[in-house]
Amino acid sequence: MVWVPLLLVACVVAGVGCARLCRATLAAGRPGRGGTEGTGGADGFHGAGGFHGTAAELTVGEAAYLAGGPLRVTDLTLVAMHRERRLLLAHTGWATVVDSPGHRDDALERAVIGAIGAGGQSPIPVVRPVVAAADSVRLLAERLVDRGLAVSAAGHREIEAGLRTVRTGFLLSLALGTVSTLLAPAAERAPVLAGFALPLVASGLCLLIGRIEVYPYTRWASPAGQRLLAGLSSADPLTALATRGPGVLEPELRAAPGAGPGVAGATGK
Repeated sequence: MVWVPLLLVACVVAGVGCARLCRATLAAGRPGRGGTEGTGGADGFHGAGGFHGTAAELTVGEAAYLAGGPLRVTDLTLVAMHRERRLLLAHTGWATVVDSPGHRDDALERAVIGAIGAGGQSPIPVVRPVVAAADSVRLLAERLVDRGLAVSAAGHREIEAGLRTVRTGFLLSLALGTVSTLLAPAAERAPVLAGFALPLVASGLCLLIGRIEVYPYTRWASPAGQRLLAGLSSADPLTALATRGPGVLEPELRAAPGAGPGVAGATGK
């Protein structure tokens, strides 16, 4: 009966992993302290054809964050400034300031100008991570987390840790079950297999559900945020960019060498 303690260990590890993952996914969609507040604020990207208003609505900048994170917000800001002729995105992969947004109350645009620097020109691959790490993007993310539309960094870590624990429980159950089956007498192998089937099935199903239900939204958007994204129309070019990424841009805006997955302009530097 050596297999009984091993079965208990497998059940405990699998149960802890499943409980941890379930708790993390429930917490990810729970509104924070600002769950009923409107969007407001200078960095909600109202000036780029965005949506704005109550907690049940999204600015185009917020939609970009929920769909693609800080870099998507950066790409959206760059393209919007380019189309409004305040920024030139060259096909060579450089961004050039045409009109400083100092008179505009838009923190995202000011972050872009600051990332480009006093010289007025900078490579797009250098600008993108700087803007993505700016305070304006961080505050945008915090508002979405407070409204229960985005998953916080701590939520990401907890969900990933839960998935790792479930995966560990599955592999441990498989290993202990195999060892116990080999060590058990032939007459006892049936109950051994039946016993270890419980933690194997539980952790396997939890891992499968986690892969299907958790990963599509928990990178950035919570379930509530995902539902709002699904209701947005892609008729507006900037909304399409926010929700679907740079792949929807016209070819000339994706042609800059060295811009990676970002954006590029149609005119030369």
